Amino acid sequence: MITLPVRPLTAEAMAPFGSVIEPTPGGTAVNGGSSQRHEAVPALDLHRDGGRAVLAVYDARARAFPFEARVLERHRVSDQVFLPLGGVRRCVLLLAPARLDAPRAADCVALLSNGHQGVRIAAGTWHHGLLALDDGPWAVLERRGEAVDCDELQLDLALVLAPGPT
Repeated sequence: MITLPVRPLTAEAMAPFGSVIEPTPGGTAVNGGSSQRHEAVPALDLHRDGGRAVLAVYDARARAFPFEARVLERHRVSDQVFLPLGGVRRCVLLLAPARLDAPRAADCVALLSNGHQGVRIAAGTWHHGLLALDDGPWAVLERRGEAVDCDELQLDLALVLAPGPT
């Protein structure tokens, strides 16, 4: 068993696995100047192999921490986007590089969102299912196709995640 440190979710920490979605300085004025448009994700990989984009709402329940993780999953042919809805919704992201066919516990990183950040998990990136720290809804943009695009992997060792006081 390994206790994995949980670091803050930043653009730099997330870069090997996808991207953070949050407003950036500037933007483009739209709607007669009443709004600023931010290009959060310039392109999403959702249509490969005949797939189609689906927008779902996950009604997440907060997980109990410390949390013991034993399984990762990946979606080889599509990105996934998670956006908190209706208030502060924090989560822990447990991630391992897409370049690995069978990551081990030691290959994983854990990142804690601030409650306002969304994420794009890049196609092929190993990750745990949504680990919410707060109850409530998340908008999830994902791919659906004729074949299920989800591989699962048992980790060699259990990972204990303890994000600390919240």
